Amino acid sequence: MPIDPGAVGAEGTPTERSWNFRDAILYALGVGCGTDDLQFSTEKNQLVLPTFSVIVGMGGIPFDRIGKFNFAMLVHGEQAFEVYGAIPPNGTVRTKGRVAGIYDKGKGALVVFECESVDAETGELRFKNRMSAFIRGEGGFGGERGPAQEPFEVPSRKPDHEVTYQTRPDQALLYRLSGDMNPLHSDPDIAKIAGFPKPILHGLCTYGFTGRALLASLCGNDPARFRSMEGRFSKPVFPGEALTVKLWIDGSRAVFQTFNPNGDVVLDNGRCTFTD
Repeated sequence: MPIDPGAVGAEGTPTERSWNFRDAILYALGVGCGTDDLQFSTEKNQLVLPTFSVIVGMGGIPFDRIGKFNFAMLVHGEQAFEVYGAIPPNGTVRTKGRVAGIYDKGKGALVVFECESVDAETGELRFKNRMSAFIRGEGGFGGERGPAQEPFEVPSRKPDHEVTYQTRPDQALLYRLSGDMNPLHSDPDIAKIAGFPKPILHGLCTYGFTGRALLASLCGNDPARFRSMEGRFSKPVFPGEALTVKLWIDGSRAVFQTFNPNGDVVLDNGRCTFTD
């Protein structure tokens, strides 16, 4: 059996990841920060974007425990994280990853991974990450379909905030330097083989742009107030496209969606929590 549903609960080898202020700056530039965001894009009074946790906190994932499959058939479905305080410009975390669920979706298998990162020196919890991967062609093994998802609805009223950011034509070339060197995002020939007219933007780059809009709108750009974010990737984005984030606030929570210039939702089922 290519996908092994018995792998649920399996843990990967713990990993250690260090970063410095340059890494945090490079990530900020990769998700669109510039001269209007010097607190993130330079080392003067430097702050770190909360979504940086998806870069430094996704270690120890036990892909080797879930069975054999073609990685080209894997699609990043959802991403969520919780951050416990502002991320420092320099730091080291130890991360443990585990298989949290494997579900039979018929046309594919849905695999959920969870990661927990602690400060390497103090043992203090820094952040948690959760991602789901849909592996096409690996369903039909007779497993559970998975729990019903919490219904997602946006209010009928006008968004409380609407933020538009313009991505650069070379945005993916810059973002990939933070770690994801998949040629789908840089090589036109590979993109055509995958069925795209040109390289697409990393889903987590779109996620980072969206996180910036949430941080500015909900927290006044104070990372210490940001708590959690989750969303589902629903459509590819091409470098050079504008991204518009619409969000609706309900107390210390918000729901959001991110749109491309055609009005298509590219990041859906968005939820975020923050403090006053």
